[in-house]
Amino acid sequence: MKKTLSTCILGLFVLGLIAYPAFSMDAKELIGKMLEAQGGKKLLQGIKDSTTTATMDIIQMGISGEVTMYSKEPNMMRMDMEFMGMSMTQAFDGEMAWTINPQTGLSEEMPENMAEYAEKGAYGNDAFFNPEKYGITYSYTGKETIDGKEYHLLERKFADGYLMTFYIDASTYLPYKTKAKSLNQMGMEVDEETVLGDYKKVEGILTPHLITIFQDGEEFGTITVTDIKYNTGLSDDFFKMEK
Repeated sequence: MKKTLSTCILGLFVLGLIAYPAFSMDAKELIGKMLEAQGGKKLLQGIKDSTTTATMDIIQMGISGEVTMYSKEPNMMRMDMEFMGMSMTQAFDGEMAWTINPQTGLSEEMPENMAEYAEKGAYGNDAFFNPEKYGITYSYTGKETIDGKEYHLLERKFADGYLMTFYIDASTYLPYKTKAKSLNQMGMEVDEETVLGDYKKVEGILTPHLITIFQDGEEFGTITVTDIKYNTGLSDDFFKMEK
């Protein structure tokens, strides 16, 4: 596919490929429009950490609970959950993934297969700004029409070959959904789609407040965001495994 830059001499074309090796021909422009739609590069780069509180309905299990999701740039995340009186934590501290077992209340390192998904899900905005630092490349793979609406497809590829596809609304340039492999409650690999909706502006940034998760085509659960706070000063130690 053609590079969506102005048609210029071959030397400038080659220079562009050398200057942005982590992007395919159209990916850089698409990412730029997506980031601008969300609030702009300056605002997004100013986010160092975020704290999101939400309710979560796990439809397949018929239960509901409270979730608090924490993230810190570039690749730390922690999720504290409470369901039916039981508490559980899953986290990635930038190097290691860990969890608190709800049955024992003890902290333990995640199994390797789970840890790989936790790590890939922990990357924040810097994975768009500086993908080469993390061995990530982006490719524009065309368009797809869903329910009469057109979406641009942006593929994120990790160094180990793992793929995640972003569906970008062609009219608003806001992310509509992502598709990737994941693990279900039984630890089995599934095709997972995460649909993003109900965008609201928080401190100048458009953020989805309704997240619907599908696994192998069936609705798994929904997350309804009730509050988002940015730059509260989360420390690195907060993401490390509790003793």
